[in-house]
Amino acid sequence: MRVHPLADSSSAERTFAVVFRDGDEAVAGLEKVAAERRLSAARLTAIGAFRRATVAFFDLETKEYLPIEVDEQVEVLSLVGNVSLAGDEHKVHVHVVLGRRDGSTVGGHLLSAVVRPTLEVMLVESPGHLRRHPDEATGLPLLEG
Repeated sequence: MRVHPLADSSSAERTFAVVFRDGDEAVAGLEKVAAERRLSAARLTAIGAFRRATVAFFDLETKEYLPIEVDEQVEVLSLVGNVSLAGDEHKVHVHVVLGRRDGSTVGGHLLSAVVRPTLEVMLVESPGHLRRHPDEATGLPLLEG
């Protein structure tokens, strides 16, 4: 994985191009970049492809993520999300739409994914500080400004 600063440190926002290579784990890699760059708040978008992924649907009644395994080569048609802090821990919250060979799609909350052959992420630091706090109604760690 390579990280390329796209704006200088004197600007209000720092922008990075994070380029994942074949075999890299996307979610863990993004969390590592967020921690190394000390990002307290950021937004991200990406395109590329995965050799396999686990996405999930959040069931409000059970308050659990229901995993959906995608064990095939897929195109990342859309990947959007954010980085925030939950306590001192960097959290990456990403939703994704994946395109299959037959043109069908599958999507949801991205839990994990192995890149193949590349994933190109644009990561933009926000000047504000976002933090996640537990929400009693859903059990989810939701953003608070």
